[in-house]
Amino acid sequence: MNWANIATISRVVLIPVVIYCYHLDTQSSYLLAAILFSIASLTDWLDGFLARKLNQASEFGAFADPIADKLLVAIILIMLVSIYPSLLLPAGIIIAREILVSALREWMAAKGLRDKVAVKFSGKLKTTVQMFAIITLLLANPSAPDWLLMLGYGLIYLAAVLSISSGMHYFRAGWSELQPKS
Repeated sequence: MNWANIATISRVVLIPVVIYCYHLDTQSSYLLAAILFSIASLTDWLDGFLARKLNQASEFGAFADPIADKLLVAIILIMLVSIYPSLLLPAGIIIAREILVSALREWMAAKGLRDKVAVKFSGKLKTTVQMFAIITLLLANPSAPDWLLMLGYGLIYLAAVLSISSGMHYFRAGWSELQPKS
């Protein structure tokens, strides 16, 4: 077990802690949940940095990192949908995109073409907006100003649009590679 893999595993371990803290009946529960989610989100950058900087890239890390990312986002989005049901559409789009792009990557890897659907800027932008949206929605609470919740809604809908757009980029790249060459 190396430092990069520990960062990845910590992302998964933090999921139930974020949920528990969010549901605490204290004045700072929302802030604590948002901070812990932020830390979990930053471990996505940290594990990649450590793997490159300390030469700790591993097959386990390559396997576990995207799973940890998707678990973190999907589970916290599901929790937020239980509180804000009107988030169902953007959450569904985001989660569906994650599943579809993961399946595409696996299919392309089986064909020896995984590099054709490597992470692109549009995917990184989507992830960044999505993380800020979730943090904002975790911070929004009954005593917070209304604009904070509206900002969270705006950001999560933007993340859904970016999910569709970036997903289309990946599928176009994959589709063009799998077409018969004449």
